[in-house]
Amino acid sequence: MFSTLRSAVVLIWAGLMLAALFTACSSKENPGETQVVASGDPVLDQLSLEISRNPKQPDLFFKRAERYYENGGFDEAIRDLQSALQLDSVNVQYLHLLADVYLDYFRSREALKTMEKAVALYPERIPSLLKLSEFQLILKQYEASRNTISRVLKLDPLNADGFFMIGMNLKETGDTLGALDAFQSAVENDPELIDAWINLGQLYAARKDPVAIRYFDSALRVDPRSAQALHAKAFYLQERNMLPEALKLFQEMALVDPQNADAHYNSGLLYLDMDSIPQAYQAFNLAIQTDPVHIRAYFYRGISAEMQGKKEQARADYAQALRLAPDYQDARSALEALGGKQ
Repeated sequence: MFSTLRSAVVLIWAGLMLAALFTACSSKENPGETQVVASGDPVLDQLSLEISRNPKQPDLFFKRAERYYENGGFDEAIRDLQSALQLDSVNVQYLHLLADVYLDYFRSREALKTMEKAVALYPERIPSLLKLSEFQLILKQYEASRNTISRVLKLDPLNADGFFMIGMNLKETGDTLGALDAFQSAVENDPELIDAWINLGQLYAARKDPVAIRYFDSALRVDPRSAQALHAKAFYLQERNMLPEALKLFQEMALVDPQNADAHYNSGLLYLDMDSIPQAYQAFNLAIQTDPVHIRAYFYRGISAEMQGKKEQARADYAQALRLAPDYQDARSALEALGGKQ
């Protein structure tokens, strides 16, 4: 009996030793590979697997950071970009993306410092200078932004983006005539620069000059599917009470980009103005399906529901708008008028 027991123990011990040896050999075959926890995103999972096998490849961290950024994973994107920069500290592509992540994550000072580092590394790289001037403009550092643009135009006197940034600075500081001249120079040097055409249209529209429509049309000739250009022209038409024409453009926006919640929302507002209440309700409903935290879409869907006698639906929508924005007085007043409580 004891002999049999000793034999069994020896067999178990030998099995454990073999398993340990096999594990050790496997680790030696893949020294950089670690266990990857599934994220639910197959692209991220594949990149994580590649990183576990090649942890010294900065581009892999950069690609995963791009994916995290697309998915709203700002902390993860920043960590990956920091890892990429530890491996390649002078890669300007990594610095540009890190600056974008910081900016979208409301860490604007860090975004600015990152772009300053990029320009310090590459003082004559025009895309980096333009991006730095844009960030300086966002932070209302107008003089610094203009100085950076001057460096661009010294390197390339006909740079259309440089003139565009001059226009944006002048527009922000209230120099409308100077901005018009700058945007005009931008499109003369690059007729494909949609943003400049749109800004020209908006500035002329603010001056009540009917020539504005020509600039919006020029933007759409460059790209008939541009959501920004469609929105700009639609808003211009809406302001001039050309509601059916504006509605058509918002509907085009929704066809071009079905996930554009504002296209549905603005269509709903126009339907309300045209007393097409069921259509308005449906448009606001689409806006909410596209963006479940679109506060004003809940409020106006409530208005549309109430106008159709759907009081319970209206109460629910007003209440949801208030849950998302407790200080939304219009929603509070509408809910109280229906005898509802938040």
